[in-house]
Amino acid sequence: MPDDRTVLRTEADIVVARQIGRAMAVQLGFSPGDATLIATAISELARNVVQYARQGEVLFTTVSIGGQQGISVTVTDEGPGIDDVAAALQDGFSTSGRLGLGLPGVRRLMDELAIDSKPGHGTTVKVKKWKR
Repeated sequence: MPDDRTVLRTEADIVVARQIGRAMAVQLGFSPGDATLIATAISELARNVVQYARQGEVLFTTVSIGGQQGISVTVTDEGPGIDDVAAALQDGFSTSGRLGLGLPGVRRLMDELAIDSKPGHGTTVKVKKWKR
């Protein structure tokens, strides 16, 4: 299955990213419930890009280790970055006045999460979900 990529600039792009991720998950044989979890995580990450960085991109890839298949989603932007990644991963932390469930929620929905962020230079978030 080929990699896929989409640009994030608008609310409509968030929907497209979500649809691509769900379709890829279904093609890989994820359950409908897991496909929804993946789509929800993508939606949250994409929304963060549109809200905080104004634009970025999502790269969708299939991954395989020891016969186990999964999906990897990498979201990148060149926005303001995250000043304190550890704080941003805590429930209730928000710089926008919202509930602060975004990144902690994504961490709960996916099997793996890695964040590389440099204030003033952007953020890359990579998440993976493995098929059970």
